[in-house]
Amino acid sequence: MPALIRKLGISAAVDGLILQPHSQRDQRANPALQIRYTTQGSATLISAPNNDLANSATLEIYGLVGCLLNIASASYLVSILRRQQVAQIRGSPVYVITSVALIPLSSQSDAEKAIEQTKKEVQRHTSHQEAQDVSIDSHGSADEDSEGHSQEENDSVAQDVIGKRGQYGRFAENWFSRKGWTTERRRAQGMSADDVGKSEGFRKGQKGDLHDPEDNIENDGKNLPGGPAQRLPQQGASQGQDVMITLLPKLLRTTKMLFASRSFFYSYDYDITRTVGEQTIRAPNVPLYRSVDPLFFWNRNLVLPFIENGDHAYVLPLMQGFVGQRSFDVDSKPSRHPSKVISEAQEDVKDIIETQKRPEAASSFLLTLISRRSVKRPGLRYLRRGIDEEGYAANSVETEQILSRASWAWSEKVYSFTQFRGSIPLYFSQSPYAFKPIPVLQHGFETNHDAFKRHFSNLVGRYGDLQIASLVDKHGGEAEIGQQYEEHTKRLVAEGGISKPAFEWFDFHDVCRGMRFENVAVFIHTMGDTLDRFGTTVEVNGEIQTSQKGVLRTNCMDCLDRTNVVQSACASRALEQQLKQEGVEINLQTDTKTQWFNTLWADNGDAISRQYSSTAALKGDYTRTRKRDYRGALNDFGLTLSRYYNNIVNDYFSQAAIDFLLGNVTEQVFEEFEADMMSNDPAISMRKVRANAIDTSSKIVIAEQREDLMGGWTLLSPKEPNTVRTFPFEEAILLLTDAALYVVRFDWNLEKVSSFERVDLRSVAGIMHGSYITSTLTAIQTDETKNVGLVIKYRPGKEDIARVNTRSLSTAVQPDSDPDSARTTAIAKLFTPSESGLSSPQGRGKSSSRDGQTLKILAFKALPAKTSLANVGGQEADTGTVSEKDLINGICEDIRRAAYGGDGGGSDTGFGGDFVEEKEIISLNQAKRSTGYLEQWKFELKKLVWA
Repeated sequence: MPALIRKLGISAAVDGLILQPHSQRDQRANPALQIRYTTQGSATLISAPNNDLANSATLEIYGLVGCLLNIASASYLVSILRRQQVAQIRGSPVYVITSVALIPLSSQSDAEKAIEQTKKEVQRHTSHQEAQDVSIDSHGSADEDSEGHSQEENDSVAQDVIGKRGQYGRFAENWFSRKGWTTERRRAQGMSADDVGKSEGFRKGQKGDLHDPEDNIENDGKNLPGGPAQRLPQQGASQGQDVMITLLPKLLRTTKMLFASRSFFYSYDYDITRTVGEQTIRAPNVPLYRSVDPLFFWNRNLVLPFIENGDHAYVLPLMQGFVGQRSFDVDSKPSRHPSKVISEAQEDVKDIIETQKRPEAASSFLLTLISRRSVKRPGLRYLRRGIDEEGYAANSVETEQILSRASWAWSEKVYSFTQFRGSIPLYFSQSPYAFKPIPVLQHGFETNHDAFKRHFSNLVGRYGDLQIASLVDKHGGEAEIGQQYEEHTKRLVAEGGISKPAFEWFDFHDVCRGMRFENVAVFIHTMGDTLDRFGTTVEVNGEIQTSQKGVLRTNCMDCLDRTNVVQSACASRALEQQLKQEGVEINLQTDTKTQWFNTLWADNGDAISRQYSSTAALKGDYTRTRKRDYRGALNDFGLTLSRYYNNIVNDYFSQAAIDFLLGNVTEQVFEEFEADMMSNDPAISMRKVRANAIDTSSKIVIAEQREDLMGGWTLLSPKEPNTVRTFPFEEAILLLTDAALYVVRFDWNLEKVSSFERVDLRSVAGIMHGSYITSTLTAIQTDETKNVGLVIKYRPGKEDIARVNTRSLSTAVQPDSDPDSARTTAIAKLFTPSESGLSSPQGRGKSSSRDGQTLKILAFKALPAKTSLANVGGQEADTGTVSEKDLINGICEDIRRAAYGGDGGGSDTGFGGDFVEEKEIISLNQAKRSTGYLEQWKFELKKLVWA
């Protein structure tokens, strides 16, 4: 099998994009590949003859991230434009991606234009580099990269934004421009102008035109790859395509920013997705992507076209997280004080690589830190909390600390110490609009415990024994969820799921109050015996001598700041013990030359924090210096403000983009985003939740055993009863028996019935169904085929009841028979004049004693039939779903049959027509007239900022 391609050229031919691998020393040449141009949203890959590309515009890249497919009938190739070596493990370089290129696959002209623009961007970047990065791979070939080692010189947009800690965040457009704020605009916004010149667009010494075309993606979209014809909504396009085309520039910018954020790492030869204890010798005929851990394979969905086509040499697995490395020397004649053991330490990557080549490398040590971010339940801070139904927790990160000799000699020991962090494994949420939001528990105890068991079953199967370390507060807003966490753990221990002792609740803020973070030593002392029992993994001569028997699972609320401090302290303890086995006594807390250890772990904490909250970690000053003062507290306050801004402005679209890139959702997610500028959380299957809610409600509210349940549905209904237009709408449950209708208000967080109303079928006067437009702000909200509902008209009678759940649904409430005049007028507009004096369905043609009572209504609107959730292949998971209109028609027919039996319920009912009438509930014109200018202005302003 051909070796993994390390470098290749891209050129635009007449029929498609040509990928021409560069020949490698002692390796069989890989065949060229052609990706045919398409405007149908899917790419075709075919083999192409090896061509001399010298006469055509060729873009040199270092590998492929993958293909963006099915985006508004467009396809894009995402390639690695620049990279930087950050470590070397067993002679294999490890790289971080610092810049990517997006090449459209629509036509030769579009591809050539994007290639030329990208080449110009590379030339501009190269001209400002003082030195070039030359990385020597394991084959000894010089691989010249245009990315220097200095992080400060990186012109990644995301790095620039993050480095300035949210100063770009006031308007979305400035997130995606290297120009950032001009001096005048910064001063107008009250920001410092000190580092304006540090932005790439205004780098010191740059002359000439300061206009930056942002590689090949302009902020205004004029130079968007694919051309204006693809970007603008076209006649004949569906509403979903219109939305996708409108949001396409933002998606491409977000994609580019994400993969260029110095968060994605790869190695051609070493499997960075697996710990030392899991490393295996890969057979020559097994491609790399088949051996990596799928839990950390972030671009699998994007490289599926290459996998399915058998082009395995082009499949380069990427891992999100962190990789860092430090080298240090030990004094050959140490003093008696363990605080003066380290004689020299290297933090620069180039120096660390040179150290591994020196003859005396056997006497030097390497410390390598790898954090692997899970692809399960991925995303951003307040939008991904807790657990999903498969048992995966948000912000799950595996961190491995590797101690080795710099020579990586097989006869020398290699130590590996692994820790795990992840959100509290319960269903809960927090509002991004609150500065200090209180966690809100969701679903019942049993539903939570099922997912809780799956989570720890996964961890036990992966790591062995577990020790839980919860750092949340024991008082205040975090206390309740911490108590629930402890209760579920106790039950799991009783069931035999975890060995004792399993749970340690360390109130970090209370113990370390007054910035006394050194008190973390109390926790380390408490966990000492457990950590000793778990031990570390030791490898000698390629074989595992001892294996780590368990891991410490640490969490706070975000699993960022407090977790960083505790994990670094545990890693410090592990390193001291490992060095002791090597005959080196050291105290990392007091040694004056161990700052490198602190900065390595601080860099790790910042990287994980940026990926989850878009800012560096809080408490970073203590992690770096082991000291805490007011300056660090002020810095944390600024980062907290930046996080707050990101939570409410930028994160919703970014979350939708992440889910789309991973293949968890289809492009319909952007229609959902455009409707309310938010993205949904697929933590648990709403189909299952709704089915369970219907089952629970039917058992509680149907008291008569002689009543047979004929159907149950979850529908949207106005929160205010007896209306069709009031907001907000909420999900309610409609149950149908052979005797009555039940309208159930359900507490979806607690999975309990809040209230219900029973309407005897003999009270039902008729049903009206048709278009039900409640908003006209977006195209999907005005689609009369999807926005449909029904209105049930009835006269309250003695058999009708309403109950509110105080605790046992024992409080009876009499139906309101005297609604206010405004509501009565609104209801009357739904009915025809002939509807006075209606007879009951089961007393057709007979006079009713209730004729004089006021007619009331129950209004329902169909939920969207399709969701954005995707199956494994990235396609829509809702195939075969009943449409909204068919659902409403079916409900109406079921009610008619229950009310009239086999009779049709025709004109002899006294209804002046059929019992079921097709009629607009709220027409599009009515909805437009009721949508005020203020509502439209607020939505457009929100759309301007959010989208």
